[in-house]
Amino acid sequence: MKKLALFVLVLAAAAGAVAYVASTRLNEPFRGYATDDQLVTIPTGASTRTIGNTLIGAGVIRDEITYRLALWVSGDARRLQAGDYRFDHPMTPRDVLGKIARGEVDTVAITFPEGLTIAEMAKIFESHGFGPAAAFVQAAHDPSLVRPMDAAAQDLEGYVFPDTYAVPRRTDAAGLIHLMVERFEHVLTPELRQAAADHGWSVRQLVTLASIVEKETAQAVERPRVAAVYANRLKIGMALQCDPTVIYALERVKRFNGNLRRDDLAFDSPYNTYRYPGLPPGPIASPGKASLEAAAHPADTDSLYFVSRNDGTHEFARSLEEHNRNVQKYQVQYFRARRAAESRH
Repeated sequence: MKKLALFVLVLAAAAGAVAYVASTRLNEPFRGYATDDQLVTIPTGASTRTIGNTLIGAGVIRDEITYRLALWVSGDARRLQAGDYRFDHPMTPRDVLGKIARGEVDTVAITFPEGLTIAEMAKIFESHGFGPAAAFVQAAHDPSLVRPMDAAAQDLEGYVFPDTYAVPRRTDAAGLIHLMVERFEHVLTPELRQAAADHGWSVRQLVTLASIVEKETAQAVERPRVAAVYANRLKIGMALQCDPTVIYALERVKRFNGNLRRDDLAFDSPYNTYRYPGLPPGPIASPGKASLEAAAHPADTDSLYFVSRNDGTHEFARSLEEHNRNVQKYQVQYFRARRAAESRH
């Protein structure tokens, strides 16, 4: 009996020791990599063994025994998700597996400023390492995502919303485009759509006007006034004569070199609002929320003209006579004085 009791005692002690070691390993934060952080890629369809070997090899989990124990205790074996995971501090094995089971993948922030075209956004996409610019352009030429609100769309120009997106590193062009269109649909609220309808405009016309507003001014207080100028011109059948639409027309055929010349105003394109009345066929850039709201709610003014003050703001006018005086002051005299000053130096 004494031998049996001693055996039981030893067995209990051994079990206690194992339980202590197991508990310690499960609850002890571990960091086996020397760099500031460690990026671990879990491939799609990877087995639990492959995932374990990857985490151990990266120094995120101590060893196979610890990994297997944590996997058994957590019950996360069937929930581990593929993706890129960043580790930058000691973590318990259970916390490591929990992060992967929740799909807390490493993300990259990519920002698209307001007023960019698809081609310009594509360059940003490529510069962040997501893929070639051509892939973004190709994905943005599938109008099926906006068919319910714009049956006439030939591409997604104007509908990929400018914003900052935190996305997984392996996000492809189609995935990002989908997110950007979803964000646009969220920003274009039912109230804005109704406001457009009250003006007799389709969603496409609203977004087209908003894109023009976006390109004409960066001043928040001016956006409703700029929208009003063009809305007023549309009402009376007056040509919009908008320089950004001509620039867009030239860019589409790679003929714009950064300077808009007088001869360019005669360029034959449906986007040239000097030659063709009304709005251009579609948006010329991606407008932000403020420009969409300005287009939906133009200022209560009868202005028909505006000219740059050369400081980022504009001078507005109701009549051509008043506008010509403003042009003389802010363009002719301004540049004449500047040339004179430059010649003195």
